[in-house]
Amino acid sequence: MNQTISIAFTLYEHMLLTSVTMPAEMLRAGEAYAKRHLGEAFRPLRLSWLSEHSRPHENELGMQVVPNGDLSQIAQQDYVIVPSIWRNPRPVIRKTPKLARELKLSWSNGATIIGVGTGVCFLAESGLLNGHPATTHWHYATQFERNYPEVNLKPDFFITQSERIYTVASLNALADVIVHLISLLYGRAAAHHVQQNFSHEIRKPYEDQRYMEGAVDKHPDEQIAAIQFWLRNNYSNELSLAQVARQFDLSQRTFNRRFRAATGQTATDYLQSLRLEGAKELLASSNLSIQDIALSVGFNSQGLLTRVFKTRLNQTPSEYRKVVRRKLFS
Repeated sequence: MNQTISIAFTLYEHMLLTSVTMPAEMLRAGEAYAKRHLGEAFRPLRLSWLSEHSRPHENELGMQVVPNGDLSQIAQQDYVIVPSIWRNPRPVIRKTPKLARELKLSWSNGATIIGVGTGVCFLAESGLLNGHPATTHWHYATQFERNYPEVNLKPDFFITQSERIYTVASLNALADVIVHLISLLYGRAAAHHVQQNFSHEIRKPYEDQRYMEGAVDKHPDEQIAAIQFWLRNNYSNELSLAQVARQFDLSQRTFNRRFRAATGQTATDYLQSLRLEGAKELLASSNLSIQDIALSVGFNSQGLLTRVFKTRLNQTPSEYRKVVRRKLFS
């Protein structure tokens, strides 16, 4: 039997129910897609709802959420999601002191932790965020900064990542992190399937939104960084990567090796991603033909653009345009 992926949601008074139900439903949708398509590589999810006590938790909607485990089980999870809190989080934090301790133990055991909105305060209480970046709901940012001066608050970012700790400022940002997580667990096709079913509007990729701690340190190759900057500003031009390598005084072999070592992907994939994002924006915001869009973002034919769309997004440019424009202009 394939190894189970354990994901826990922490429960407490006045939690924002959507920050529990939405990621759970998205994860189940990704699991269902993967079960149909991954064959023997599929790994099932085990979702847990953990609380300091066994009583049902009520919320501002008058609904009840029943826990199926104790907070002490957090230490055995692969992933832990800490939901947001209605209004001032301080009373809830004072009533749930065990959670911060268990989060710290869970992190030590190798778990990935996602803090949502004001639920990020529990991560700050644990000390895990000291010296690291974090974000929170904008309304609570000033108080968060006063309460946790050792945390490197990034209020201008909706997502931060510090190794295995993610913090998000809003439900939309949480959805983007869950799509990213599904991609890591089940692949890009599963992630795209979930994104299309839960959120049709154009969204920037997770990697373009988040503040990632140590991104500069993890990519110290200044010459490759300069090439990435040049490509972002010139991807729509007709160019070959061999020409780019020569322009920066590198052999193509050295260029390819250093680009992959620095970024974790090939230069071809990086350039193709830039062109794909440009095409997606034009498909949503312009009436240009598919052929004109292909040429304007650097693909040399409509056929090539269509092949890239089918490979990466599992749909044609025309299908993508219908979906996003129906959402944007309905």
